[in-house]
Amino acid sequence: MKFLDWYVKIGVVSALCGASMEYFMIKTDDKVTVLEAEKRAWETTPEAQAIKDALNPWQKHDMETRKDS
Repeated sequence: MKFLDWYVKIGVVSALCGASMEYFMIKTDDKVTVLEAEKRAWETTPEAQAIKDALNPWQKHDMETRKDS
C-alpha cells in the first residue's frame, strides 16, 4: 500500500473530469439537438444535394463500378 495516496488522487481527478464532461453534455444537449435537426433539414434540400454532387463528381462512377463487380 505504498502508493495508495497516488491511486486515490488519480481516482478523484478522473471522477472530477468525468463528472465535468457529463455536466457539459447535459447543459448543451438542447443546443446539440436543435443543431442536428437543422442540419438534417438542410441536408434534404435540393441546394445541399447539388453541393454534395458538385463536391464528389465521381460518386456515380463509383456506384457503377461497385454494381459491375
